[in-house]
Parts: sequence; C-alpha cells; structure tokens
Amino acid sequence: MNIMDFNVKKLAADAGTFLSRAVQFTEEKLGQAEKTELDAHLENLLSKAECTKLWTEKIMKQTEVLLQPNPINIFLDARIEEFVYEKLDRKAPSRMNNPELLGQYMIDAGNEFGPGTAYGNALIKCGETQKRIGTADRELIQTSAINFLTPLRNFIEGDYKTITKERKLLQNKRLDLDAAKTRLKKAKVAEARAAIWAEEVTKSEQEVRITQSEFDRQAEITRLLLEGISSTHAHHLRCLNDFVEAQMTYYAQCYQYMLDLQKQLGSFPSTFLSNNNQSSSTPVQSVSTPSVLASASASLPSVSNSIVTSGISELKSSSGSRKARVLYDYDAANSSELSLLADEVITVYSIPGMDSDWLMGERGNQKGKVPITYLELLN
Repeated sequence: MNIMDFNVKKLAADAGTFLSRAVQFTEEKLGQAEKTELDAHLENLLSKAECTKLWTEKIMKQTEVLLQPNPINIFLDARIEEFVYEKLDRKAPSRMNNPELLGQYMIDAGNEFGPGTAYGNALIKCGETQKRIGTADRELIQTSAINFLTPLRNFIEGDYKTITKERKLLQNKRLDLDAAKTRLKKAKVAEARAAIWAEEVTKSEQEVRITQSEFDRQAEITRLLLEGISSTHAHHLRCLNDFVEAQMTYYAQCYQYMLDLQKQLGSFPSTFLSNNNQSSSTPVQSVSTPSVLASASASLPSVSNSIVTSGISELKSSSGSRKARVLYDYDAANSSELSLLADEVITVYSIPGMDSDWLMGERGNQKGKVPITYLELLN
C-alpha cells in the first residue's frame, strides 16, 4: 500500500466518522435518538468555566476602556508603532498622554503670557502638576497591564482555548458513543428477526465498549482541566489585589500633587483668585472644598501634610483650645467665618453642634468659623 492509498482510506474513514456524528446529532435534535448525559459534576464545571470566561472578557475590556478610553485596544497602536520602529532598528519615541499634553500646553501658555505674571505663573505650576499626573497615569497603565490585564488575557487566549478544544473532543466522543449504541440497538433488533449474523451484534458490542472507553477517558481529561478553574480564580484574585494597589498608589499620588498645587496657588493674592464676575472679597470656593479635602485626607493617612489627625479629634472632644498655624489664605464666605492669612497663628477650639469640618478660630478680638483643612495644630 502506497502513501496515496493510505491517505485516501484515511480521508474516507474521517468522512464516515463525520457523517455518523452529523446523523447522530441531527437525530438527537429531532428527538429520534438517545443522548448520553454528562454527570452533574462535569456539567457544573462546564457552566463555571463558561461563566468565568464571559465575565473575564467583560472585566478585561472595561478595564481597558477605564485605563485609556479612546482606542479599541489600548495596546494595539503602541504595538504597531513598536513593530515599525523595530524594523527600522530605531527606538520608538515616547508619546505624551492626555494629562501630559494638557500640562505642556499650560506651561507653553504660561511662558507666553509671562512667568512673572500671576496668571502665567499659575499656568506653569498647573502644567507641571498635570505632567506629574500624566506620569502617574502612565505608571498605572503599565502596572495594570502587566499585573492584571495580561493574566486575564492569558486565560482567555490560553487556558480557555485548551478547555474549548478538549470539550469539543468530548462532544465528538459522546456522539461516537451514542452512534455506536444506536447501531448496536438496531443490530439486536435485526438479530431478533434473523436478519443478520450474531457476529454483527458482537462487532457492534465491541464498538460500543471502545467508544465508551474513549468517551470516559476524554471526560476525565476535560474534568481535570475544568477543575483548574478554581486555581484560576485564586490567581485572578491576587491580580485583582495588585490592580487595587496600583489604583490606590495612583490616586494617592494625584491627591498629593493637587494638594501641593493648591498650596502654591493659595499663596497668590486673593484678588487674583477671585472670580471675574465677583468682587475681590468673594471667596473662591472652587479652590478648596474643606469637606471634600477632609474626607480625602481621612482616606489617605499616609499623606504627610494631612491635618486630619488625632489632635483634631481630641480638640473636638474637649472644651479646651489649641494654637494652630494657617497653611494658606482663606477668604470668609460670610460674617460667621474668619478670614485667614497663610503662616499666621490663631487660637482654635470646638463648640457643641459644630460641623465636623470646621472649628472656631480667634485672632485678637476677631473670631469665626475656620475650615480645619487650612490648619496645622501646634504642640
């Protein structure tokens, strides 16, 4: 027998197997053939795998949108650019992200207006902060891609593809088994009618035993793969923790950058910070919202400049007073508040029923409410 004859016979056998499976599948759909059901444990594992794949894809895609909303695939453009420069034996230039680009525009505008002017100086400071935020944003994307997105993608493109392949083989083995059972059933009916020899029944029984053995073996292989889904969940949990830590670092950095920027802007004369449609005595609430800063400070205890300390809590719970240094200027919004100047020292105390974000401040004969986020308690 030459190679061509062997290939022809193999193709014929494959075609026969395919036809037998197709007939069995069709008859099952029409309710004309019996179907071997998988055991409940295996069915549950298959359902768990499908659920894991579905939600992993959704989480992965939405994380990509969160990290960089514009491109369909956050790595596609970068990969294409790296490929082109690699072929040219050149290093790909670093591209600015949106915060960095905004920061550069602000810096250029500030230099154009004049660094010596209040507006130009403020633009330069804001631009530098935006560029620092852009760097933090780049680090968040890189860390999240390595520690979170890549493992999720490896599962979809690796482990789950292997599971799908073995599941398809299991389906084919199940169809072969049921087709063999159908042929054996028909052979026994024909034997009862003396239409075939006993050898045909024996042959069908042997075929059922072989296909049953192959089905059982493939079911075991598939089961072992599916039981690895629990390990996948444990691995993805560790990756999720890494992603959360990366986000915590990013938001803490951004908070600190903006806090520093706010202090720098607070050193400008209040006339420069007031709204164009308001008088210079009108407070600029957009520069700082004390309640927001207080809640943010409480959630970020590692920030060295945080003034939400145990000293504030002790002061509020006692009837005494403390000295406090003013961190930056504050214009009173109404007659119940006290205007502040950066670096001055005032006396502060708490009164019953006062909002948690405020204290009473005294400077000589003047007194009024002051935001605690503008203060640093002194020993």
